[in-house]
Amino acid sequence: MRYDNVEIESREAVSIVRFDRKINLNAFNQDLILELTDVARRFQDDLSTRAVVLSGAAKIFSAGIDLKDSETWQRLDDDLAMREQFYRGVRLSKAWEEMPQITVAAIEGMAVGAGVALALACDWRVLARSAYLHVPEVKIGLNLQWGALPRLITLVGPARAKRIVLLCEKMTGAQALDWGLVDEIADDGKTVDKALELASAAAAMPGATVRMVKEAINATANALHHASAFADADQSQLTRSFKDAVAARKAFASGR
Repeated sequence: MRYDNVEIESREAVSIVRFDRKINLNAFNQDLILELTDVARRFQDDLSTRAVVLSGAAKIFSAGIDLKDSETWQRLDDDLAMREQFYRGVRLSKAWEEMPQITVAAIEGMAVGAGVALALACDWRVLARSAYLHVPEVKIGLNLQWGALPRLITLVGPARAKRIVLLCEKMTGAQALDWGLVDEIADDGKTVDKALELASAAAAMPGATVRMVKEAINATANALHHASAFADADQSQLTRSFKDAVAARKAFASGR
């Protein structure tokens, strides 16, 4: 299948998925969310691919959700359609988390908001040396959704998760590695190469055993994730309508 924003390169047992809108710092719009979800679902039945590297644009992973995308912010008349749209990011991250292949996110430049959320759904993360992670949702009056909050807490613990989400501090590579949020640091421009090393090492292991063990680890580590985040997209509909949230987004958009 041909996609507008996503390319898939197959290298025997390892595939590279690159997403690049070529505008707005590679921020997620609705089309990109749907395309990446479809890609993940197609890998579910792929028995020849054993590992997948997920990469954004060459110099930037993603600036998060596209605040300039009118479709993302439009209010639909149909409540079911509105809720379906809000849960697209949740389904995207869940689809990548549940892929049977080992997944490695290769992050250049920066991963912001939704970009961090999607990377957290992968098994491992490789961050460029000068890149950073940033979760600014609270600053613009939104909650962290896409199922990312319990994944973040599992990786770094509750106190550090609060600091990352509530203080909206940018995390350097050194800090992210020290806190366990990323697994490897690579030279700038080399994250895909480092991710391919990890992916290839995983792909060389007995395939059925790797899939079984990944499922077992996820089942244990993520046992309560759905219960704690099942309504995060509904919460997003609520929080984005708060007066302070609306004012914060207007200030952000105007550069104040």
